[in-house]
Amino acid sequence: MAELATGNPDEALDIVQDAMLNLVEKYAHKHPNDWRFLFFKIVQNRITDWHRRHQIRSVIARIMHPFESSGDDIAEASVFSSQTDPEPDTQLDIDLKMNELKLALSRLPFRQRQAFLLRAVEGFSVQETATLMTCSDGSVKTHYSRAMNTLRDQLERFA
Repeated sequence: MAELATGNPDEALDIVQDAMLNLVEKYAHKHPNDWRFLFFKIVQNRITDWHRRHQIRSVIARIMHPFESSGDDIAEASVFSSQTDPEPDTQLDIDLKMNELKLALSRLPFRQRQAFLLRAVEGFSVQETATLMTCSDGSVKTHYSRAMNTLRDQLERFA
């Protein structure tokens, strides 16, 4: 989730590590059943903070160097791995589809991507997702629905 949010595996790793340290430092006394939710709340806050800092840095960079291009590219790191190695042509097909999925996810607006990842990938309920995103249940449903429709349209050729 952090890698898709930042487009950079190193930045994502920093966010996750920071969230893990924060969880241990501040919430070790909580019941272990609460840790998953707390961890994702911390990760979401760190991602939001990262976006704010990145946006400010981008503005400053454009002011300081107005004629240079930004060079922001989507990271090509593999997010998922399997236990057994498939045949090369099968692996190529999987890699192409995963790249298309990552590209489609990266094109979603931030809040839609957040709602999709928390609901579909991490399995949080609407209410839990709303708490993590600090918005209403209705907003989560709207963001998730729009994300699903957009992804369905962009990835229909793979169905």
